[in-house]
Amino acid sequence: MNEVVNVVNANNISKRFAEGRLDVTVLRNVSLSVNAGETVAVVGASGSGKSTLLHVLGGLDKPTSGEVSLCGHNWSRMGAGAQSQWRNKHLGFVYQFHHLLPEFSALDNVAMPLWIRRMDKAQANQQASDMLRQVGLGERLHHRPSELSGGERQRVAVARALVTQPACVLADEPTGNLDRTSAQVVFQLMLDLAAQQHTALVVVTHDISLAEQCQRRFDLVEGVLSPV
Repeated sequence: MNEVVNVVNANNISKRFAEGRLDVTVLRNVSLSVNAGETVAVVGASGSGKSTLLHVLGGLDKPTSGEVSLCGHNWSRMGAGAQSQWRNKHLGFVYQFHHLLPEFSALDNVAMPLWIRRMDKAQANQQASDMLRQVGLGERLHHRPSELSGGERQRVAVARALVTQPACVLADEPTGNLDRTSAQVVFQLMLDLAAQQHTALVVVTHDISLAEQCQRRFDLVEGVLSPV
C-alpha cells in the first residue's frame, strides 16, 4: 500500500490584482490539500480564477496572502532558481493549448524536461519514447506538431508532463480545445497514467462531465473554493 504523502498544500491563499483603477480579488482564503495519487477537479466559469489558482499552486505567481507548499517546501521561501529546479523536479503542466515547440519532433518535445535535468541524451530519448508509446504515439515519434492532429498534439503534451514522473500534474482546461471524443480519450489517458505513476492530478475545467471522473471535486465561485 502506498503511504499517504501530502504533495500540494495551500493555506488561506488570496490573490488580489490592484493597478490604477483596477482592484480585483480573484482568490479569497482558498485552502486545498492534495495527496500523492489523488485526482482533484476544480470547476468554475471562465474568469472565475481557475488559472490563477493553478499558477499560485505551481509557484508561477505569488499569493497576496497565505502560503503554498509543494512536497513540503514553501514556494515563498525559495529563490527563483531554486523554485525553477523544484518545479522541474516535482511538477508537470498541461494547458488547453499544447505549447509544443513547432520545430522539434514529438520525441524531442517530450524529452525536453529530461534534457533540462541534464539526463544522458540517449536515456532521455528512450524514456520519452516509452512515454509516447504509452499514450499511443509510438508511430509518431519523429513527427512535428504540425504533422499531428489536435488530439495527438495534446497527447504529446500529456506525455511531456508525465515523463519526469512528477509528484503532481497541474492541468488547465487540458481538453478544452478538443472535440468530445478526443477530450475523453486524452483525459482517460491522464487519469490512467497518473494512477500508474501515483502522481497527483489537479485539473481546472468548466467541463463537469470530466470533473466527475476525478476523486474529489471543488467549485470555484467568485474566488471562493468549496467542496462538492
